[in-house]
Amino acid sequence: MYNQSYDPAAYRSESRSVSFPAVMRNVYLWMTFALVMTGLTAAAVATQPQLIQAIFANKLVFWGLMIAELGLVFYLSARIMTMSFVTAGLSFAVYAILNGLTLSFIFLAYTMESISTTFFVTAGTFGAMSLVGYTTKRDLGTLGRILFMALIGVIIATLVNMFVHSSALQFAVSILGVLIFTGLTAYDTQKIKMMVTQSNALGEETVMKLALLGSLTLYLDFINLFLYLLRFFGSSRD
Repeated sequence: MYNQSYDPAAYRSESRSVSFPAVMRNVYLWMTFALVMTGLTAAAVATQPQLIQAIFANKLVFWGLMIAELGLVFYLSARIMTMSFVTAGLSFAVYAILNGLTLSFIFLAYTMESISTTFFVTAGTFGAMSLVGYTTKRDLGTLGRILFMALIGVIIATLVNMFVHSSALQFAVSILGVLIFTGLTAYDTQKIKMMVTQSNALGEETVMKLALLGSLTLYLDFINLFLYLLRFFGSSRD
């Protein structure tokens, strides 16, 4: 997703242009709606012991949800331009809800105070870095490629640590995760801005689908930044 190329010529058609500020507002608005759906779903599931038991005590269900999430987000990222806007939007909503199901554990593992604190820290960091990406004149493409490669390394290290259980490695991965998604927020914002600017001559539905794809990217940045920061700011209920 972070390394996707975009060729506006592939989708070019004769149609009226769409207001750039309106499209960018929609990017952030849809991202916010997705975060709200994820948060409400996670909070609701956390109050239902039977659902928690069904999700986390049964490995088949848990990994089934994780695979469904990954499959849906990759499918949506790859096929969004061939879907109708309504189908793409509903797919994004389903993904946000599925993510809420698997993230419900945070309400059981951490105190509400620390979750709230982490959320506001995440929102502030995300907002600042998104503003940097939106306003900077410097090309962040090289930074994005470096961060993407670093992200692959973090994923590999996380998988390895599932077997070695090294607290030092986990701490290093957490720090790198925060740095990576902080940087990716700026990079992705600039990429979305450029993508929307280039798509001004495209059909309205095509532009809206590109904006939806952008909101999905920023949603993932926010969620991952929040989860990594929670490792530092989260206070265990135990």
